Order: sequence, then C-alpha cells, then structure tokens
Amino acid sequence: MRADAPHDRSHDPLHDHSHDHHHEERHGCGQCAEGATERAARLCQARGLQFTPLRRDVLAVVAAEGRPLGAYDIAERLSGQGGRRVAAVSVYRALDFLTEQGLVHRISSRNAFVSCGHDHGAGASLVFLICRNCGGIDEMTAPAVESALDATLARAGFTPRSRILEVEGECGACRERGGAAAG
Repeated sequence: MRADAPHDRSHDPLHDHSHDHHHEERHGCGQCAEGATERAARLCQARGLQFTPLRRDVLAVVAAEGRPLGAYDIAERLSGQGGRRVAAVSVYRALDFLTEQGLVHRISSRNAFVSCGHDHGAGASLVFLICRNCGGIDEMTAPAVESALDATLARAGFTPRSRILEVEGECGACRERGGAAAG
C-alpha cells in the first residue's frame, strides 16, 4: 500500500497501531527528518545518552529519504553536505547506536536501514512486509505472531538478539497495477 493511499486496517489482526510505509520513491520529507531528530534528542536526553551531530545527521538522512538506505548511501549523502567527507564506518557506528535505541531498523535482506517513529522498544517483535516489485516496506506489529514466536523461543530455550521478521511478496498497490514496478 502506498504511503499516501487511504486505508482502513481496523479489522486487520496484524495492526495494533499505525505503521510506517517506506517506499522506493524519495519523498524528501523535511518534516519527517525534523520530527525524527527532535524525538531522538528527547529520547537520548531522557536516557542520559549523547545524541551527537553525526547521529543526528544520519537519522535525518534516513528519515527524510522515505525508503531503505544502506550505510554507503547515507555516507555519500552526508559527504555532499558542507564539503565534509563522512566515512561509512562512522555511519555504521551511528546506525548501531540508532538501532539500539529503536530509532532505526535494519532490514537484513536489503542490508539497509529505515527510520522508526514508534515508541516500541528496540527489542520489540516487528514484521516488515517487503514488496519485491517496488521495494516498498511496511513496518507493523503482529501480536499473534509475537505470541507464537515467544512460545517457540521458550520451547527451544533460545534468546534472540533481535525479533524482526521480514516477509517478501507483493504490496497491494503493485498488485492493483498488475505487478508493474513503481515509476
């Protein structure tokens, strides 16, 4: 489903809160970046953590982009600002911090990152629906899936490092277009 498309998911058991849509087209939303960095600054202050200028800049780029971005893409965008060169290793460090704080999520299958505006913790069980056609990514929670996962983990005596499920398929917008890639 497109980020700007109206939708009613009140009957959908996967949704217990509104969710973010991250699609391939760049929307360059300055409000997204500003809101994300303001929220992150408040969160870091409340937790007694430093929200460094690089962490702020990395989050702003990811939030403004509106689609998953890799560390090298982020470094390239930051290097184009103000004539400074930003190394990918520095971006990875900032992304590690932002991921630990639940401000961004890593999409393992894409080796990319998306911003998160929800107040769930970094260890929350999340489901990412990834469209194989347009590259759109929808973030949602799924209480039924989380319960089943908890039971499976308990039976196995397994402690997960992360609780993120990535499901690849076709989004509603692409299905309506007959599977054509977004333009």
